[in-house]
Amino acid sequence: MNNIKLNSEILTNAQQKSRLVNKRKILEAAAEEFKQHGYQGASVARIAKLANIPRTNIHYYFKNKLALYGAILSNIINLWNQAFADIQPDDDPAQAIARYIDAKIEYSRTNPTPSIIFASEILHGAPHLSQYLQRDFKDWIAEKAKVIESWQAQGKIDAVSPYHLLFLIWGATQQYANFSVEIEAALDHPLAEQDFAEAKKTITHIVLKGCGMSVDGYL
Repeated sequence: MNNIKLNSEILTNAQQKSRLVNKRKILEAAAEEFKQHGYQGASVARIAKLANIPRTNIHYYFKNKLALYGAILSNIINLWNQAFADIQPDDDPAQAIARYIDAKIEYSRTNPTPSIIFASEILHGAPHLSQYLQRDFKDWIAEKAKVIESWQAQGKIDAVSPYHLLFLIWGATQQYANFSVEIEAALDHPLAEQDFAEAKKTITHIVLKGCGMSVDGYL
């Protein structure tokens, strides 16, 4: 009886692992499809072919194309937000902001597709993000703005707009994912790891200095 139970548990673990692998393959294939064709032009059939998974299996994990697109957008938001999620009033703002810029540049270097999908969604009026933008996003950015304001009240950072500071960081770091073709044309070579390192150093220098903080130890 114990052997039967053990075998059952092993099988369950194997099934769980297989499902996680399949789900990751589907999400990776879907991200590429949405990047290339947008939501309206994306095809579940092409996603299945790219993931090398039967189309019926995709519907086991995701009810329809909208559910799959929603999962990708949710993953993007969670990935970006976690890099600045735990900031506190007693933190060193230079360290927190430098770390955030580092994370955002690294996302653009290693995984630009989510940024491109997100930018496309926003450019099309954010039809699938409107509820998030009106609720969770507003709460998140308001919370971060309060922490930045507390840093200002403590004299740790100059009195700049917390909102526009964040907009500046987003625009500067995501530029390397969303407009890599333009950047590569200007540099006259494909973006390399050294380019991202220089971008991180430059953006960090400008942001920290512009907010009245020292760059010592953060470049």
